[in-house]
Amino acid sequence: MIRVDVILDTAGILKSCAVVGHASAGPRNEDIVCAAVSVLSRTALRTLSKTEGVTVRGNAPARGELFMEIEYAAVCRDQVAGITNFLLEGLLSISEEFSEHCCVRIQRERR
Repeated sequence: MIRVDVILDTAGILKSCAVVGHASAGPRNEDIVCAAVSVLSRTALRTLSKTEGVTVRGNAPARGELFMEIEYAAVCRDQVAGITNFLLEGLLSISEEFSEHCCVRIQRERR
């Protein structure tokens, strides 16, 4: 099972994301659930890291693990919000269709 833990700031924008585990929905290197989660999370990490005004601390220390924490300047808030929405829609879609292989938990910081 892939577990995705997302923390959103008070504005509903990505603060951190941890992806851990394997879907076991197919043979190694042929698992569509793992591939989909990997593409979404890695693309978000790479896009955020290339966005001016965003500081990203993240890594993928091993197969089946990806972590990222971000801070952003007010000037790029809308861009980071768009990346957040794209990532969450994709991950939630995967978890709805393949609930036995992927679980997404979202926490929102309180004001």
